Amino acid sequence: MASSGTSLGSSSWRKPKHQQHFQVCFCFKRIFKLKVSEPPEEIRSIFEKFSENNNGTVMSVDGLYRFLVRFQGERDCDDTKHKAQAIFDSHKHLFLFQRKGFHLDAFFRYLLGDDNAPLLQVGHDMRSPLAHYFLYTGHNSYLTGNQFSSNSSTAPIIKALKKGVRVIELDLWPNSTGNSVEVRHGRTLTSPVKLRACLKAIKEYAFYASKYPVVITFEDHITPPLQSKVAKMVNGIFGDMLYRPSSQHIMNKFPSPESLKEKILISTKPPETPEEDQEHNEERSSEVNYMMRYNSYDKDKNGDEDEEKEDNSLEYRDLISIHAGKPKGGSGNLFISHEKVRRLSLSEDQLEEIAKTRATEIVRFTQKNLLRIYPRGTRVDSSNYNPMVGWMHGAQMVAFNMQGHGHLLRMMEGMFRANGGCGYVKKPNILLDENEVFDPSAFRLPKKNLQVMVYMGEGWRSEFSPTHFDLYSPPDFSVELRIYGVPADESIKETMTMEDEWVPVWNQEFIFPLTVPELALLYIKVVEHDFKGKNDFGGQTCLPVSELRQGIRSIRLCNQKGEPYKHVRLLMQFQFI
Repeated sequence: MASSGTSLGSSSWRKPKHQQHFQVCFCFKRIFKLKVSEPPEEIRSIFEKFSENNNGTVMSVDGLYRFLVRFQGERDCDDTKHKAQAIFDSHKHLFLFQRKGFHLDAFFRYLLGDDNAPLLQVGHDMRSPLAHYFLYTGHNSYLTGNQFSSNSSTAPIIKALKKGVRVIELDLWPNSTGNSVEVRHGRTLTSPVKLRACLKAIKEYAFYASKYPVVITFEDHITPPLQSKVAKMVNGIFGDMLYRPSSQHIMNKFPSPESLKEKILISTKPPETPEEDQEHNEERSSEVNYMMRYNSYDKDKNGDEDEEKEDNSLEYRDLISIHAGKPKGGSGNLFISHEKVRRLSLSEDQLEEIAKTRATEIVRFTQKNLLRIYPRGTRVDSSNYNPMVGWMHGAQMVAFNMQGHGHLLRMMEGMFRANGGCGYVKKPNILLDENEVFDPSAFRLPKKNLQVMVYMGEGWRSEFSPTHFDLYSPPDFSVELRIYGVPADESIKETMTMEDEWVPVWNQEFIFPLTVPELALLYIKVVEHDFKGKNDFGGQTCLPVSELRQGIRSIRLCNQKGEPYKHVRLLMQFQFI
């Protein structure tokens, strides 16, 4: 590592004004000169280009308007003029602002501010069937930690709903006495939580972050009498909020999110009808048939019990607006088209295996039906899998363990930052085309190139202690850029490492060819290099490429839990070429 404040040689930097001292040992200190945050040279040039006066030191409202239209890709209209004026007005309190217009530092402050965010504020068409959308989906939504021994609680359900999650999973089991229903991860050491408490929490927070419908998936391990209790409980708590299709037995397409605003939908495998029950009985083994033949129950009593069971089943069945279940006949019949739409669930491993030979069948199935993917059972630590495998095959409900951390969960959050963060993202048309069914692994030429310029970063000195990253010197930062998407588009690039800099300036450009930009996500991570040990984490975020705003943007970074830092951000530029 270099010491004593080695200069980057950039003319954009002022003379350093501060020093930082590091005590290496009892009698030796390392002294580093600290640079202040200042516009890189290219930002200076852009400012001068759109400034009015001869020496390029002041930018008027008209100059800012021209910058927004010509460089940032904003529309040439009155709304953009009003936006330029609003930006000016919002910076009047700064000492950098003078009556005649922006000076360079005020312009720079605007570029790094939250008003210059990287994503478009777009609204997707919400009038198509539910099957045409990706839904923000949780797995075992009630668990607070790992999948084997953590507590069950309403807290993670509330947290998920506040983040915009739209699909909540509850596992229903009989309690210890068998007379009531509780929510827990069966056959593990996880503690239970009352079903009523979970349903009340959902009712209270369902539409906290979004008005679009919430789907509750029940993993049902309860008897018909308990199903009847659940039916009464659900009806009593949700009332008119509960969606009941008027002709659910012949529903050939799902309703739209728009038509289901502020509605709760129940999805589970429905109880068998008498006809299905009879068919099931005929398929039982000869041993079971032999035992039934010698059953000595009173005939009338049996009739009464069957009638009560049917009443219980019908009451529970009427709750279910999205029917779940697998067709009979094994994996060969999984994607057979039926008149009635349904939900199918596959594990991540099942999906990967089936997709090797039947990718287009899966995509075609998801054009009308719902496909839910869930983590394999060995993910006891609440880790997650690559969600892109599900999305690129059209799976709407890619269920994630929200209790975990890691970059895969950040991918999930990145996808659902699209469409205003409402928890529903419209599938790209390529996944909905019934004539030319999408094959994720097929060869394609790039549709466009994403050009990314990484200018600089700032905020770490305000967010962390002087020795957080290194005991003996300022940090050594680099930026990792990664595209997640179809296999042909995935790519990783990294800037150079800027040694001993709290305000690193990279000025590096990268180009990512994209064959399916509609599905691509840009994951951004800052790494602090420790050349003698494990690297440190410096921030991250994930952005949907389809909604990136072109031009120079402020990228606010998050910690390892996905919570935004107050000060840490990058200055970057995006262009599609």
